[in-house]
Amino acid sequence: MTTPAAARPSAPSIATTAATTATPGTLGVLQRDREVTATELRRRAEWIRLETIRLVGIAGSGHYSSTFSAAELFAVLYYRVLRLVPADPAWPDRDRLLLGKGHAAVGLYPCLADLGFFPTEWLDSYTRLGSPLGDHPDMTKVPGVDFSSGSIGHNLSVGLGMALAARLSGHSYRTYVVLGDGELHEGQVYEAMMAASHFRLGNLVAVVDANGSCLDGPTSQVMNVEPIAGRFAAFGWRTVELDGHDVEALMTAFVTLPPPTYDQPTCVVARTIKGKGVSFMESAEEWHLGFLGPADRERAEREIRERLA
Repeated sequence: MTTPAAARPSAPSIATTAATTATPGTLGVLQRDREVTATELRRRAEWIRLETIRLVGIAGSGHYSSTFSAAELFAVLYYRVLRLVPADPAWPDRDRLLLGKGHAAVGLYPCLADLGFFPTEWLDSYTRLGSPLGDHPDMTKVPGVDFSSGSIGHNLSVGLGMALAARLSGHSYRTYVVLGDGELHEGQVYEAMMAASHFRLGNLVAVVDANGSCLDGPTSQVMNVEPIAGRFAAFGWRTVELDGHDVEALMTAFVTLPPPTYDQPTCVVARTIKGKGVSFMESAEEWHLGFLGPADRERAEREIRERLA
């Protein structure tokens, strides 16, 4: 089952999306802190929501609300912050991004395709038999994916290893790990938190999508993880807490990160709303995994398109 290319929502233009600088041995680098306006990034986040709805429509089921809460994070990281070479996904000095909350990959894939990591036509086969694009990202199949996800809780440990490898090999890349707050229920996360500060890894950035909910319900009831910033700080991390839907605040937090040689890892706690951008999904637990019928899909898309008008 595929969806015609004409059904894809057009990506809002970003003047510097393709702007690169020549680097020996590469076809060009998307540098850090690219000149992109807050308005462009807000529109890009809405486009991510529209593409999420379309791709879940192809799959027949998917994680709308967990992806919607991270839409601004994806927009700012991929279109403003990360140093990347889409034509050379294995470039050693690229910044790494690991998606701990891998069920939000449906919002990641449109960004990777738009930046040129793989053909946009791949999106039309999302989760279909033989497609490289699954519900969770697979590093062996998807260019631009730095580590696979599935069982939640492993990616901060892997990101720690990548950050340590950068130090040992003399590379200047940063490693970003996007975590869900429900993921903080996993004990392995705390081992990685402890080790990262012990090894003084200022090139490691944890980004917690703190939407207050997990598959089983509110995190405060399932297993309280608050205060998130306080817990990371107790393990020796530098912490920043902000509104995860405020693109200006996100840009400031990432642009003002200490240099990768700094002696403390950073945790950005992004306070978000699960289902953000579609009124009947916001903070509604039943939309963690679901499928929009025709009337609800039209209503959701209309709300998003009205903000893009």
